[in-house]
Amino acid sequence: MRLSSDQMIFWQHGFLKINGTIAFTWGLMLLMAIGSKLITRRLSTGLDRTRWQNLLEIVVTGINQQIEEVGLRHPEKYIGFVGTLFLFVAMANICTILPGYSPPTGSLSTTAALALSVFIAVPLFGIGDQGVRGYLRSYVQPTVIMLPFNIISEFSRTLALAVRLFGNMMSGAMIIAILLTITPFVFPIFMTMLGLLTGMVQAYIFSILAAVYIAAATRTRKPDAASAPAT
Repeated sequence: MRLSSDQMIFWQHGFLKINGTIAFTWGLMLLMAIGSKLITRRLSTGLDRTRWQNLLEIVVTGINQQIEEVGLRHPEKYIGFVGTLFLFVAMANICTILPGYSPPTGSLSTTAALALSVFIAVPLFGIGDQGVRGYLRSYVQPTVIMLPFNIISEFSRTLALAVRLFGNMMSGAMIIAILLTITPFVFPIFMTMLGLLTGMVQAYIFSILAAVYIAAATRTRKPDAASAPAT
């Protein structure tokens, strides 16, 4: 019983190998790149729009709203990163309906890479918004005693992101694999549908947590009504 795409070896030469995780990850990125190119090549600003453009606008608008509700005032600045995280994890789960496909998010190496991208992006956005001194100063607020705790939290939440996504995706793949062995007919179909729903929830949670961490690093806040200038 194969539980992870790491166990699928397509090519190997010495210590170099291409397993299912690498192949499916790059294939998924290629599919998303080609799909986005095809959808956005003929965008319309009028009322006559394609179904794909309508779907694209719904997804982009929804992601923008979620980013803004987290506390980031300019969602267009962050949608490229947060939106890509959401779409990658979501597409990795949706493609499980394809025969022979194993989601790369079921591998700890993939989830660790996704969490590492968040770990790198958070200080980059923070420095871009506050400057180097302003961002580093946040580590000693409200007192310098918090410095080691803030540093530890940076690493612990990155580890938590990777393990959380890996655990949820791996458990779903394991349950489906076991059910396919025991009852290889109707019941696994319902579990696959449940797995699709769970994967979409995980994509949402992962992207929202990334936005929350970025919001904490940038310290952006919506202006209060009381402090707004009088007109």
